[in-house]
Amino acid sequence: MLWSNPIVQTGAIVFSVLAGLSLIIIRIRAGKRPTTLKKIVIPPLGMATGFIMFAVPVTHIPWLWGLSAFGTGLLIFSFPLIVTTSMEKVNSDIFVRRSKAFIAIMLVLFLLRLSLHSVVEQYMTIPQTGAIFYLLAFGMIVPWRLAMVGDYLRLRKLEA
Repeated sequence: MLWSNPIVQTGAIVFSVLAGLSLIIIRIRAGKRPTTLKKIVIPPLGMATGFIMFAVPVTHIPWLWGLSAFGTGLLIFSFPLIVTTSMEKVNSDIFVRRSKAFIAIMLVLFLLRLSLHSVVEQYMTIPQTGAIFYLLAFGMIVPWRLAMVGDYLRLRKLEA
């Protein structure tokens, strides 16, 4: 199968849009219920299973590309999420205050991926592009969730 087939490219874009919209809807709904340590930790653990994709040769990318994507998520894209995500204690429950930055970052990543598509496809296939953006997202989510764990534990400690 040819990865540059227009049907495959359109399918990848449609899938990305649906996944992004689902993520945004889930994130908005989550802010209406109290959070727990488990709810904070499970998403990055579940997302870590995505590393299995690298067992398939078509997703292989150079190490430097992978480290660059992960580092970009870690050093650039996680920062706005960490800064704009806050927790508040209401009675004995802890709530995550919804952040519009999360939605904006997801939209920026999607638009960046679309706008760079013609440039990127000269150097890598669609599965490799997915691998790059997966590493970028994972690099963004891990420090953000670690910061949330710290805030959550600090608020729990105030309770004791």
